[in-house]
Amino acid sequence: MYDRIVLTTDGSDESNVATDHAIDLARAYEAPLHVLHVVDTRPYDAEGITQSMIESLEERGQRAVGEIAETASTRGVDRVETAVVRGEPHDAILEYVDEHDIDLIVMATHGRTGFKRYLLGSVAEKTIRTAPVPVHIVRASAADAGH
Repeated sequence: MYDRIVLTTDGSDESNVATDHAIDLARAYEAPLHVLHVVDTRPYDAEGITQSMIESLEERGQRAVGEIAETASTRGVDRVETAVVRGEPHDAILEYVDEHDIDLIVMATHGRTGFKRYLLGSVAEKTIRTAPVPVHIVRASAADAGH
């Protein structure tokens, strides 16, 4: 059913709650797991972010995807690919999905609702609305509560 799965991560504990789900799905479908981190430099555009700051964010992303890839490999996922890209997160995710012919997106959401979600924007919400493939969402707050 799913031939290629992508797990998105921002390196936070909240985003990593989706890791187990993605690994289990990749193993169940014997699908390669792509682990994607997007460096969102938009907040820094007006502030003149330096190249060294971007490189630091990319290094953090490389560590995050590398740790997940190692976990996936030790848990029996035969094919794991990692990527760190720059851009607006939901756009970069959709571009990656298109370029790599991904069948399923796995991601966490912080579970914000109402006005907070509207003010802050939600990568998960934007991805769900615009993705050409199914999106498997894991609520970070539900995982923390043991649900």
